[in-house]
Amino acid sequence: MASQPHHASAKDGTKLFVQDWGSGRPVLLLAAWTFNSSVWGSQIVALSAKGYRCVAPDRRGHGRSDMPTAGYDLDTLTDDVAAVIEQRDLRDVTIVAHSMGSIEAVNYLARHGADRIARLVLVAPTTPYLIQTEDNPDAVPRAMVEAQNAAIAQDFPKWMGDNEAPFFMPDTSEATRAWIREMMLSVPLPVALACRKTISFADLRAAARAIDRPTLIVHGDKDASAPLELTGAKTAKLIRGSKLAVYEGAPHALPLTHSARLMADLLTFLDS
Repeated sequence: MASQPHHASAKDGTKLFVQDWGSGRPVLLLAAWTFNSSVWGSQIVALSAKGYRCVAPDRRGHGRSDMPTAGYDLDTLTDDVAAVIEQRDLRDVTIVAHSMGSIEAVNYLARHGADRIARLVLVAPTTPYLIQTEDNPDAVPRAMVEAQNAAIAQDFPKWMGDNEAPFFMPDTSEATRAWIREMMLSVPLPVALACRKTISFADLRAAARAIDRPTLIVHGDKDASAPLELTGAKTAKLIRGSKLAVYEGAPHALPLTHSARLMADLLTFLDS
């Protein structure tokens, strides 16, 4: 494959940094809130070795992408994903989306259609709808979300320290933890807060119901960030024919804490 440019261009001119490795059937890797494409390194190496092309963008305001002051709403973020897919002319794509990436993936299918998409993998998703409303009673009260956001706005490093333990496994190395802390803190705080608001208020119930592509949902039953019963389990019920794989004792950071098991499940799904 010829060398690709390192960036895609969003509709508003924002330059989006894109990792593009290997050749073969494309796998698009969408990262979690305040994570960038570097977090997928192990998966990129493993998938490339198996003959897949791995395309992993940095979300606007994250990593090596531009940091505009606007565009952190769901539709703009989704259109950024579409820009990457279209400018690379990706077809027969498997989207692998972790956490916040799940809302972009599910909204992409609703907003841009499934013509270019073959399969969908949601890893610890935040779909279908996190905020408690009259028609979504089993969800997170708005006051709780606002309190968390206020704590982040006041002292993001302290909030991260207070919430780190359940995010990883007890045996996750300090080097890995430090790497992720640095990655998260590299995102400007206004961007981090704007993205949290987008995650919280993204109602993707109808979009999930409309998905007709083979879908694998992978979720840990000890996920404190996106509890299984509020997210992955609900999403699996909405997406026809989807498969839910529950990892016992697993937290939210599955691509880091359960990379070998996740890769095995991913390869089985890709080959099925």
